[in-house]
Amino acid sequence: MNPIKTVEMHTGGEPLRIITEGVPLPDGLTLAEKRGYLRDEADHYRRFLMFEPRGHRDMYGALLVPADTDDADFGVIFMHSEGYGFMCGHAIIALGRYAVDHGIVEPINGVAHVTLQCPSGLIKATVDIHDGHSTAVRFESAPSFAFKTDQFVNTAPYGPVELDIGFGGVFYGILDAASIGLNISSTPVQDFIAAANILKNAISKEIEIIHPVEPELDYLYGVIFTDGQTGAGPKPSKNICVFADGQLDRSPTGSGNAARLAIMAAKGGLDENQDYHFESITGSVFKATVKSHTTVDRYKGVTVEVSGRAHYSGTAEFTVEDDDMLGSGFLLR
Repeated sequence: MNPIKTVEMHTGGEPLRIITEGVPLPDGLTLAEKRGYLRDEADHYRRFLMFEPRGHRDMYGALLVPADTDDADFGVIFMHSEGYGFMCGHAIIALGRYAVDHGIVEPINGVAHVTLQCPSGLIKATVDIHDGHSTAVRFESAPSFAFKTDQFVNTAPYGPVELDIGFGGVFYGILDAASIGLNISSTPVQDFIAAANILKNAISKEIEIIHPVEPELDYLYGVIFTDGQTGAGPKPSKNICVFADGQLDRSPTGSGNAARLAIMAAKGGLDENQDYHFESITGSVFKATVKSHTTVDRYKGVTVEVSGRAHYSGTAEFTVEDDDMLGSGFLLR
C-alpha cells in the first residue's frame, strides 16, 4: 500500500480525517460508483484509516474526489468505523474551511461559496473570511422533514418510549433524554450509547424507515437525545447524538439540527425568524435557522442553514509495514 496523506481537522471536537492522496479509484466512475467500489471492492482503505492503530471507534473520514458535475467544486465520500455515510454536517463545515485555505475556492469580498457533491446531493456552503482567515462556515441542509412524530416503540428496560423520527440528510430518532431517565448533563456517555443501541434496534424492528425518493437512505442513522428545550434565543439546547455503530458525535450534529427543526416545523412550534442554538457534549455550539420551505414527495419540509466552526489539528502520512500483523486495522471497542 502506498502512503496515504491526510489533513486532520475537528468541528466542535468531532474529528474529520480529510484524505487527500493515496487512495486509488478506477477512472470513469461517478461519485456513487466510487463509493460503491470502495464499499464492495476496496473497503480495506476505510479500515486502514478509521480503525486502530491510526483511528478509533469514533473516527470520521472524508475522501476528496473529483465531482461529476461542473456545478460542484469537488466531491466527497464520507466514511466512519461502521461504513460509508451519505451526509455529514460537521464534515461540510470543516471541508468548507479546507476548500478556502487550500485554494480550491477563492473568496470574493470576504466571502467564499463552496459547492460539494455529496452522496446525498449537492450541498452549498458559505465561508466567512475575517482578516484573511476563514472563520464561520454556513451550509444549507438537504430538504429535511418529519417522518414520524409522537411515535411509541417498545423496549425491555424503558417500556414504551415516545419519540420523533426526522430526516436532515439521514434519519434520526429524536427524544427527550429525561423521558427514559437520562440526564443530558450528568449521565455517563456510555449510558447514552447503550440506550441509543436499544432504541435503534426497537425502531428498526417496529417502524419501517422509508425515504420517499431515495431508497438508499431507508435506514435509521442515529439517535439524538435532547434536554427537552428548543434552543430558541441565546441559550442553546443541549443534545447528544449516537450514530452508526455506537459512535458518539462530539459536535452538535448539523444534519441532526436540520432534522430537529423539521420536526418542530411539523408540530407547529417553529418561529421562522428565530435563530436556534444547539450544544454538544463538548460544549461546542451550532446555530440553525430555517432557510426555506419545501416538499419531499408527500412530506412538507424545510431547508436549514447550519453554522459552526472547524479547526486544524495536524497533517499525517500513514504507512504500513509488510510484517505488521495489526497494520490493516482493528477495533477493541
